[in-house]
Amino acid sequence: MSRPLLVDAFCCAGGASKGYHDAGFDVVGIDLEPQPHYPYEFVQGDAVKLLGDRGFMAQFAAAGASPPCQRKSKMTVCRPGVAATYPDLIGPVHRRLVAWGGPWIIENVEGAGLPGQDDLFGAYGAILCGTMFGRELYRHRWFQGNIPLHAPHHPRHIKPGSAAGHWKPGTVISVEGHCSPIALAREVMAIDWMPRENLAEAIPPYYAEHLGRILLGHLAAREAA
Repeated sequence: MSRPLLVDAFCCAGGASKGYHDAGFDVVGIDLEPQPHYPYEFVQGDAVKLLGDRGFMAQFAAAGASPPCQRKSKMTVCRPGVAATYPDLIGPVHRRLVAWGGPWIIENVEGAGLPGQDDLFGAYGAILCGTMFGRELYRHRWFQGNIPLHAPHHPRHIKPGSAAGHWKPGTVISVEGHCSPIALAREVMAIDWMPRENLAEAIPPYYAEHLGRILLGHLAAREAA
């Protein structure tokens, strides 16, 4: 059986793309910057414009998007005036995916305005964390879709987390900034193909694999209807 094609917008070095591929999709990544470490078919270009290109989007069965999060990240918000220097692309991306009409999922950080769960306004949302997948990783990411999403059980964060770059035995590594030890960061993220600067901002593939299986279930149900 052929694998459906998914577009991963703002793909960077391909953390989410790897997960969607593992779930059963063929993947095409889009990013404005060159991505020499990206493992699948890659298109360098303006993701917002391409998501609004009906001819380009007609080839895809599903879409994922991770607009840049610097405007909403905690490290940016705490520095007056810095957030405004970064673009807010979640709204434009959302509008283009809604207009496209296929099943989609947008990812971002806490504070970006994505729903953490289904709400009364018809939005579908979920929060994923590394602990949900048996990993010692406190990495919360918010996901919104136009189809129902669900998250695995979220274990309590009992073990203390370490400061970025200052991991000590008995703590949970922080995969941010100059994360180290890099071997442990790669292990908990399940990523071994990208450099540190990409790893620090990546989506763990097992997050996207979980969501990819939801997308595939939706596509199968739609086809059977």
